[in-house]
Amino acid sequence: MDPIAPPRPLAIRPLTIAISSRALFDLEDSHVLFEREGIAAYQAFQREREDEALAPGIAFPLVRKLLALNALASSGASDGEGAPRVEVILLSRNSSDTGLRIFNSIQHHGLDIRRAAFTSGAPTWPYATSFGADLFLSANPESVRRALEHGVAAATILPSPAPAHRHDQLRIAFDGDAVIFGDESERVSREQGVEAFGRHEREFAREPLSGGPFRNFLDALHRLQAAFPADEASPIRTALVTARSAPAHERVIRTLREWGVRLDEALFLGGRDKGPFLEAFGADIFFDDSEHNIASARDHVAAGHVPHGVANP
Repeated sequence: MDPIAPPRPLAIRPLTIAISSRALFDLEDSHVLFEREGIAAYQAFQREREDEALAPGIAFPLVRKLLALNALASSGASDGEGAPRVEVILLSRNSSDTGLRIFNSIQHHGLDIRRAAFTSGAPTWPYATSFGADLFLSANPESVRRALEHGVAAATILPSPAPAHRHDQLRIAFDGDAVIFGDESERVSREQGVEAFGRHEREFAREPLSGGPFRNFLDALHRLQAAFPADEASPIRTALVTARSAPAHERVIRTLREWGVRLDEALFLGGRDKGPFLEAFGADIFFDDSEHNIASARDHVAAGHVPHGVANP
């Protein structure tokens, strides 16, 4: 009788990022043309330039660093299959015809992006759920809102050219309330004032906060971090950047401890502008529910607005 083969380890589900073409590449000239002259002019413009690579957009450095993690992880992959730990999926309102320039640009820049959905003007957000995306980045606020409503962590990215390269380590920063956590505490602050918020957080310091729209993405990112050393050699570093201050910090710390989630840095700013601190951290992207905080952050780093919670009726 043949010996029984040992069971094959289960494949690790990759961290899946869905991203729009305007977040990945600098398409603003052609977008302006589309708004000014219509779809026919836009189609002709893209066909004439389909062999001309698009320049990197605001989220390009983030995507490149995410995909680079696959090469780092594959040499020590426990499943022995070299399965990707990160997958990036392109979602675009282009047609497949005009989208040829986008795929040619992906190939030109050496990005390992193999899956895409071209919708010819139809909404792209349904495919974020179909692909099982852990995060959806788009320049279209309505698509982002609909993705959030259907349980996908999503943020609106203001299109612009790619920021300057700072370092090779992937650095992601999060606001707390209404992003990682639910907005119940922020609701107390807005409706009853800062003093009431402080009393509320002291009273419930040992009761974990509820999860917000980015909790599942944070969990998935934490699982990805676990594939690497938990020290300065790790290719991923995360930070909580919150307007909270002592004593409202305790509930945050206890909640993350209860969840078993690792955040490498925690900045409790007590209402200070977040932009300079995000620059000091060197964030590749920062997520916040407040448009005011996003405006401050965008002067320093790439930032994604999360239209969720009491700040976004």
